[in-house]
Formats: sequence, structure tokens, C-alpha cells
Amino acid sequence: MSLDNPLTVIYKEVNGSKITTDVYIPPTSSSSPQKYPVLIDIHGGAFMLGHSRMVSLPQVQDCLERGWIVLVPNHRLCPGVNILEGPMQDIRDLLTWIHDGHLDKELSSHEAYSADLDNIATFGTSSGGTLALGLGFNVSKSVKAILSLYGAVHFTDPFWKTPLPHVAAKLPPNMDPAFLSQVYQEIPVPTDSSVSLEGQSEAGGSKGPNFSRPRDAFAFTQIANGTVMDAIYPESRTTDPGMDRIDPVKNVSAEFPPTWIVHGLADTMVPIGLSRELYGRLKEAGVQCGMTEVPGEEHTFAMLMKVGSKTWWLQREGFDFLETIIGKGPQTTAFN
Repeated sequence: MSLDNPLTVIYKEVNGSKITTDVYIPPTSSSSPQKYPVLIDIHGGAFMLGHSRMVSLPQVQDCLERGWIVLVPNHRLCPGVNILEGPMQDIRDLLTWIHDGHLDKELSSHEAYSADLDNIATFGTSSGGTLALGLGFNVSKSVKAILSLYGAVHFTDPFWKTPLPHVAAKLPPNMDPAFLSQVYQEIPVPTDSSVSLEGQSEAGGSKGPNFSRPRDAFAFTQIANGTVMDAIYPESRTTDPGMDRIDPVKNVSAEFPPTWIVHGLADTMVPIGLSRELYGRLKEAGVQCGMTEVPGEEHTFAMLMKVGSKTWWLQREGFDFLETIIGKGPQTTAFN
């Protein structure tokens, strides 16, 4: 098993969708069973794009070197299902799957490994940050700590209904609504797409979106028009309390898990002020928390940063925070 070839298992099946998670285990020379902290790493993509291989492998390796088992899950993609019943429920079901012992069953062929169920943390980028924060409320047993990298939050802020001209400039003119609506006809609801907001293609490159694909075109159109919330949670227009059910800012309490936030100061896709609002709510509630503001960085910088750069060391403060909560795993061997 390696960074290029993780263990991939199905953790959930629903309405024809088989939802998988990649499992990365740290290298070890031990042959006796030992417990390892678990970290859930959730990809970004505005809840409509991306899949489990579209995460930063240097971040994964950093976590493995801390002695953590790393799970990188897929989830169903909006708009065929809304965010609450789709992506957020899927990730919450993954947490239950771990607690119910299914991860240990999958690791049974690797006798030296078992999951430390008392030390499970999560992090995510962009929409993945939102889903990571969703493991801190309305769950039977929350994770022990959370790291959000430029996660989408504070959905009552006017920004979420504001068009983004710099995104619209990338779109072809006169997009056909019938073409865009093909995303609603995808059965079963997909759990992966060929591009993410992290700037990756399905082959791991940086070709960006292909607007001849309905899903790419639909997602970027919603972002450009300021209608993402309508696309991912249309019930919010008619249902009380609407977005409060999914907004981490509305669900902070004294029982919220210790949380760290990392956000770029130059972010134009999810302005840093939204994370500052969450940070303020966490401090007011007395939650153990911190925030790293990264100079000069736009949205999705995690996929572009170079190991050893100033940005690398700044974002790593979030993982150091997680380590203070869930600890290091047993002694591991160095990567080849």
C-alpha cells in the first residue's frame, strides 16, 4: 500500500450509489497490533465536484508521518441530492462506520493496525472543510478535533448570493439551461467528477474544468451567478430553519470539538471574513480553537503550495494543533 495505491473500500450503499473511502496506513516495522489515531480528510469541490484522489498527497504524507491512519472519502455530489441528505449525511455515516468497527475489519489483513476510536479527527478543504465541521454537531459522537482549510461557512452572509464576475469570465457565453440541467438526470447520484475546484483533472493534472461536460458547466455557473446555495440546498428557500441545519456558524456550542481554521488572505471564492466569523463564535463559546491567516493565498492553495514553503509551514500549524489533541501514533518507519 502506498500514496499512489491506497486501500479502497465501500463504506455505504444508498439508492444505487456505492460510496467508497481510500485508506492510507502509516509504514511500520511492528508486527504486533497497535492502535493508531484516525484522520478523515475530505476533498473540496463546492459540494458538486471532486473525488477522493483530489486531495494534497503531501498533506496525507505529513499525516502518515505523524502515525495516523488517513481516510479520504467520497460522498454523493449535489444537486441530485441536497447537501444535508447527501454529502453531510454520507460523511457522518462514515464516522459511524468507523465507530461500528468496520474500519478495523478492513484493516484485519494488516495485523499491526487498528483504529484508536478515542482519537478520531477530521479536516477538509473548501466544501470539505464544511463537511469536516459538520462532524462537530448533530452527530451521536463527534470527532475529537477539526481542521478547516478555507471551509465554506456563515451561509446567511450576503456573499453567498453575490455573483462572481471573475468566475463568470471563464464560462462560455449563452450556456444552454437544458444542457446544464442534465446533472439532475444522473442516476445513481455520482460520487466523483473529473475536475475539482482544487485545480485538478481526473488524471491529476491542472487542466481545469471542461465546459462540454454538464457537471463542470453547472457547478461553475452556480458559483458565477451566486446561486450555489440554491443548487445544493433548495429546501432552504422554503424550510425553516433552512441553512441553519448545515451552517457550522449556527451550530457552535460549548460542546463543539477543538477546532483550527486556516484561510488565505487573498481568497476570492470564500472570503476570509466568513472564517473569522466562525472563529469568533468558537471563542465566544469557549471552544479550544485557533486560526492561521495565510498571506497572499487564494482559494484552494493547498493543492498548489510547495512543501517547505512559507505557506506549507503556516498551514501545518493546523495539523500540529490536531496532534496536540489526538496525539501521535506508534513509532513509524520512514517513507522510501
